[in-house]
Amino acid sequence: MNERYEQLVSQLQRLALLGSTGSVLGWEQETYMPEGGAELRSKQLSLLAGMAHQAATSSQLGEILDELSTEKFDDPHCPEAVNIRQAKREYEQATKLPQRLVEELSRVTALAQQKWSRAKKANDFKAFEPWLQQVIDLKREEAQCLRNGDGPLYDALLDRYEPQMTTAQVQETFLPLRDKLVPLVAEIAEASNRPDASIVSRNFPIEEQKKFAAEAAKAIGFDFERGRIDESAHPFCSGFDPGDCRLTTRYDENFFNMAFFGTLHEAGHGLYEQGLNPDAFGLGMGSSVSLGIHESQSRMWENLVGRSHAFWKHFYPQAQAHFPTALKDVSLDDFYRSINVVEPSFIRVEADEVTYNLHIMLRFELEQMLISGELNAAEVPGVWNEKFETYLGITPPDDTHGCLQDVHWSAGLIGYFPTYALGNVYASQFYAAAGDQLGDLSLQFEQGKFDTLKTWLNKNIHERGQQYPAAELVKVVTGSEFDAQPLVDHLTTKFRAVYQLG
Repeated sequence: MNERYEQLVSQLQRLALLGSTGSVLGWEQETYMPEGGAELRSKQLSLLAGMAHQAATSSQLGEILDELSTEKFDDPHCPEAVNIRQAKREYEQATKLPQRLVEELSRVTALAQQKWSRAKKANDFKAFEPWLQQVIDLKREEAQCLRNGDGPLYDALLDRYEPQMTTAQVQETFLPLRDKLVPLVAEIAEASNRPDASIVSRNFPIEEQKKFAAEAAKAIGFDFERGRIDESAHPFCSGFDPGDCRLTTRYDENFFNMAFFGTLHEAGHGLYEQGLNPDAFGLGMGSSVSLGIHESQSRMWENLVGRSHAFWKHFYPQAQAHFPTALKDVSLDDFYRSINVVEPSFIRVEADEVTYNLHIMLRFELEQMLISGELNAAEVPGVWNEKFETYLGITPPDDTHGCLQDVHWSAGLIGYFPTYALGNVYASQFYAAAGDQLGDLSLQFEQGKFDTLKTWLNKNIHERGQQYPAAELVKVVTGSEFDAQPLVDHLTTKFRAVYQLG
């Protein structure tokens, strides 16, 4: 056992080194690479993906896993059991995918991301359309390879990001959530006492935004000795290991929310990455549970903490110091209401807490249609706009503000979007449990103390790695089953107060 297990650890960590090398190149592609480097970068990433796939599907690794999988453990959640189980799952998935497909997906998505970036800037969907269709075709082929049984093809892609979750389970969560959110949005739309939305659309100098956002990220616990913030077309977090985690954001001098809350969101991801066990690099015990759980951390810090009145009771004097012209005549309460305006908007990452999940439901619906073959790339803009009108009551003015806004499809991340809304559900459950166990979190935030919550998340979520699948982790941490009701309760209570609905 010991010798074979050590061989497994060695091989898995070599795999993780290959993966993290590709991730560094992917990060640099989105931040500093000149446009002329796209062709070479696609070949570099394809080569690395092929090397990683060969290592991940080697017969030697399979033999080691076959032998170790027969081991019996008294505790199925002990580190060795977790690492073997997760490695076996990943090996079984990898061996279903042909080398050609893995390399082609890596090459095409590297090029497609550059084509998307150009098309978005130029509002030119036609230029991106053939690349999107290539990605869809390749992802459909991947789903066919990974598919178990006769369930929807989409299940196979969703399982890559949210293990053990099915399309039907997501629908069971989304339908009642939509039924409760749509009336709340309608009630808010009729409110007579409305926040002043123009406050956050004043002039906020970008250099001051950079300083203030970094101060907030540091205050909630993001370690800049093990991380950094840069700019990119679409905000993201790349965690290569707990010692090197890189965030990106984007800035608009005439809109406060985008960079500040985008940075808090990515810093939430960063706290998860920095909170993983560095001694378990490349192993199940040193990896995040799922993207839904990852999103629970980013959405918690962005919204449940970062958009709370208590957070701003501490930070608002600093905001006024950074932006004296924009905020000198604005009270704390007026600013708080302004950052919590609820209204249908075109851009997902700028959406408020209430309407955000509707953006996700739309994308979830379109992705299923694309993978099933019911929808092709050329039809995306029209169907997007129709469904946007249905879900949010407005129609995007152009494709840049519509179907071209997200990087995900160009990067091949189909099946990812549902995890954002699942993350909101998980976040509300975790946050409620933290409050029960830690006392009055609002009082701590007012005093600028965020370490108690961060330490609780480190202990209960980050350091556990993949010890439990998402639904089981929720039960272990909160004592309750996966349930959207805490999210509904939070949104209803908070926004009825913001809009003074009684």
